[in-house]
Amino acid sequence: MHLRDIALGKFTCDEFNMTLPILENPLPRKLLLVDDDVTYCTVLAQALTRRGFAVSVANNVNEAIQVIAQNLPTHAVIDLKMPGPSGLTLVAHLKERKPDARIVVLTGYSSIATAVEAVKLGATYYLAKPADADEIVAAFDHQPGIVEAAITTKPMSVDRLEWEHLQKVLADCGGNVSAAARTLNMHRRTLQRKLQKHPAPERDD
Repeated sequence: MHLRDIALGKFTCDEFNMTLPILENPLPRKLLLVDDDVTYCTVLAQALTRRGFAVSVANNVNEAIQVIAQNLPTHAVIDLKMPGPSGLTLVAHLKERKPDARIVVLTGYSSIATAVEAVKLGATYYLAKPADADEIVAAFDHQPGIVEAAITTKPMSVDRLEWEHLQKVLADCGGNVSAAARTLNMHRRTLQRKLQKHPAPERDD
């Protein structure tokens, strides 16, 4: 079919439609976020949603297994240390259900060995908490199973350590800023200001 024929109307609608390429919709990126820190989950879920993921949240391994049974994710962010079963259990379970799932595990520097074990079980990468959305999205692109690609064990900055501690206390207080401020012996406005200043991602020297 030539452009001249189209201009002269020498074709039917069906013939014209047959010449158009069929554009397939990209597969949805369904992400499962698993962490017992409710406040951190809420903030991170919003950030990942803005980056194009359809996010489901679970706060422990048992909840996550139920989500996987109902809505199998293509991506997952899993905290390794939670009350109840370890995140390692969930990594193995998800890889069994979906071998090509991209999994980023979150860990503290005190549990690097556990994170390496998660990579051996099939996790794509691991990051130290508190990881932000950009770090997580970048980690999904790493070659899965390469333990050497994971983060180095340099100490976190003072700002990060403080921010992580504040988030933990806030979560323990059920997200109540006033209660967290009393626990920390800190003025409420001071705590709010510190919580709003998310530390910059760590960079390798």
